[in-house]
Amino acid sequence: MATTTTNYGSNTTITMDLANLGSSSTFVAGYESAQIDNTTNKFLDAIVQGAVSVGTTPTTNTSINVYVYGSNTSLATTPIDVLDGTASAETLTNTGVLYSALRLAAVISVLANTSDVAYDVAPFSVAQLFGGVLPKYWGLYVAHNTGVNLRNTAVNTDAFSYYGVKYDIA
Repeated sequence: MATTTTNYGSNTTITMDLANLGSSSTFVAGYESAQIDNTTNKFLDAIVQGAVSVGTTPTTNTSINVYVYGSNTSLATTPIDVLDGTASAETLTNTGVLYSALRLAAVISVLANTSDVAYDVAPFSVAQLFGGVLPKYWGLYVAHNTGVNLRNTAVNTDAFSYYGVKYDIA
C-alpha cells in the first residue's frame, strides 16, 4: 500500500516593501509583491504568513487587507490591470478590479490607535483561494485604510514569506 507524506519547501521571502505605504479608503491604492513563478517548482500549494506594522496613531476600527493575485501567464506579459509582477506601489483602476481579479486572503483589524504595532498574519493557503489549485504565477497585494502611512522602518520590508507544498507517494 502506498503512503503519502507532505513535502514542505524552504521558507522563501516574498519581495515587497510596505514601509510608508499610504492609506486608501477604497483599498485600490496599495503595494504589489514581485510575482512568484510556480512553473519550475510546481508546488501544489503555497502557505503564506507575515506581519504588517501600523504607523503613528492609526485610526481605530480600520483594517489592513492582504489580497492574492493569480494568473496562468506571467504578469510581465499579460498584466492584471496595473499589476505587472514587479514589487511596487500601485493604484488599481477601481474597486471592480480589486473585487473581481484579486482574492481577499487576510484582514488585519486595527482596533486601537496605538502606534507601531506589528500585526501577525496567520498562515493561509494560496491554492484554497483559487479553488484548490495554485496558479502558475501569483503574488500579494496589500492595502489599508488606517488613515496614516504604515510604519516607516525595516519591519515592513519583506514582511511576508511562503513555503511550497508537494506530496510524496512511496
